[in-house]
Amino acid sequence: MFSPLCSSWAQVHPEKEYSQNLAIAMGKWQEMTKEELETQYSPSRWSPRLDKEVVIEAHVKAVTEGSQNAQAFTQTLLNVPYGSSEGEKLDVYLPKKHVETFPLVLYIHGGYWQSLSKDVSGFAACPLVKQGIALAAVGYDVAPKGQLEVMVEQVRHSVAFAVQQYTGISGVYLLGHSAGAHLAAMVLSTDWAKFGVEPNIKGVFLVSGIYDLEPITHTYVNDLLQLSRAVAQENSPLRCMPKIKDKKTCQVLIAVAQHDPPEFHRQSQEYCQALRTAGWKVSLLDLAGTDHFDVIEKLSQENYLLTQVILNMISSG
Repeated sequence: MFSPLCSSWAQVHPEKEYSQNLAIAMGKWQEMTKEELETQYSPSRWSPRLDKEVVIEAHVKAVTEGSQNAQAFTQTLLNVPYGSSEGEKLDVYLPKKHVETFPLVLYIHGGYWQSLSKDVSGFAACPLVKQGIALAAVGYDVAPKGQLEVMVEQVRHSVAFAVQQYTGISGVYLLGHSAGAHLAAMVLSTDWAKFGVEPNIKGVFLVSGIYDLEPITHTYVNDLLQLSRAVAQENSPLRCMPKIKDKKTCQVLIAVAQHDPPEFHRQSQEYCQALRTAGWKVSLLDLAGTDHFDVIEKLSQENYLLTQVILNMISSG
């Protein structure tokens, strides 16, 4: 179901009451044991479809095959460098029929900042390209090679590069999943003056993201990231003031899977409320029957609810 008001989320989404009550019953994250935090920030443990190891393998297979299909269907520009680092490249998926102007969706992959890549991140392109929308899958240097604060800057740089490189863009839309949703959210607090550009960001789609990084510093996720508390706080969207000038023209959609962990639901709701309080036009979408992985995989399907919501938001922009 789709709710434009964060404050009405629990009423419009009664299925969320269980997750919210569970989170309350477990207490604030600061009161959780390490084992409880590990469980809360391990989305693979919450999928009802598959075992935790199998669901990750299935996810990699789905996004890989989906990206291969997209490359066969669309016109592609692969490994377009937007910076000097090995990871700073884009894979761009364009309509085969030439158009002068087009919306551009920049997709930022997940993988807890330490796995996956742009190479398997084009799976959502086909339904978009059919409607004359281009998709660029953003590469960045994941851990252990990459540091999180550098990843944030890389994604910001990719946005600046795209709007300077492709002058026919009618509007920029950010789409991020999991860790990619965090990185997309950090783009909202960018000081664009240092990039010499002011991107026309019309929409942001954040799927199953984390917006406060401090809890994960106490989990296995931080084994490779090695985040200090200070770096985690400085790079938490919940602690950053978004800087886009006209907040009312940029729509933000925060989506969460029904079977995401309760902590992911809590963080999504809190970030939605924080944005709404700051004057942003923001909505929450709870996707019934999905888990942390197929919630994004299904963007390869034109009739999927989230695909339709994204297409509608872009067409109305």
